[in-house]
Amino acid sequence: METPEVLTDLDVASTSSTTKSVMKKLPEVTLAFWVMKIAATTLGETAGDLFAQTLKLGYFLTTIALFLVFVVTLVVQLRSSRYHPFFYWTVILSTSMAGTTMSDFMNRDASAAYLANGATRLGWGPQGLGLGYPAGAAILISVLLAIFLAWKLSGMTFQIRDIVTFRGEALFWSAILVSNTLGTSMGDFLSDSSGLGYAGGALLVTGALAVLVALMKVPAVSNVLLFWIAFVLTRPLGATAGDFLTKPVAKGGLDLGTAGSSAVLLAVLFGLMAHAQVREHRAAGRPAGAEGAPVTRRADRP
Repeated sequence: METPEVLTDLDVASTSSTTKSVMKKLPEVTLAFWVMKIAATTLGETAGDLFAQTLKLGYFLTTIALFLVFVVTLVVQLRSSRYHPFFYWTVILSTSMAGTTMSDFMNRDASAAYLANGATRLGWGPQGLGLGYPAGAAILISVLLAIFLAWKLSGMTFQIRDIVTFRGEALFWSAILVSNTLGTSMGDFLSDSSGLGYAGGALLVTGALAVLVALMKVPAVSNVLLFWIAFVLTRPLGATAGDFLTKPVAKGGLDLGTAGSSAVLLAVLFGLMAHAQVREHRAAGRPAGAEGAPVTRRADRP
């Protein structure tokens, strides 16, 4: 008999009338997943601003440093043979931090509109390309669509539960990095340029997410498409929430500062990650077929 293919906990192969053994590699997409996603993206916003603006390293140097952090965390995740909450969510956090400064470097410049307290420079190197949010978003949307096109042409599914190869994960994480960068641009545009302010921008994104939840009940709408739209939209929600926590009261924020906000958010995220890790450890001790443990499923189940 052919040895069953090892997949992730979410992974069910699309071949009909076959069964496959399922081993966790990526998390379940549940309410807890989205809570942790928003916490990670909010921390990504405040931490990115902490390094680039508060510590005055600048968008250019910070982007290079955080992109290298993303590469290191991604290698650890790719080399892991099973789902590890700390590995997975560290990559999500690193994409959020890198996405924050990548977006800022693309969209902003050294003008007074973006550099507070009369500063003319932030760190060494270019001070920003100054493309503006609309142009920056257009470029990022084009890159994201190109990744999805390459993904489609590769013949691999967009279903997270079916990502089982190195190439599939590489495409997945490429899309995650670009979507988080795009979400940052959208969030900054809503907060700074749309006139909605931080609270208004957050309410708008929350309303859009509520519409996506309602569309999940519509059979004609692809849940995969809804997932990726929600993944992009939760980033501007985190960006506006981060700005709300850190910006001065005069600008509509709480003025908690990037350092204080980042410390609190880091504690919250690590608490959630630890809880997820405990659940994974407990699930690993359950018999086959139990939730979170290796199970055998029919391939034609969603």
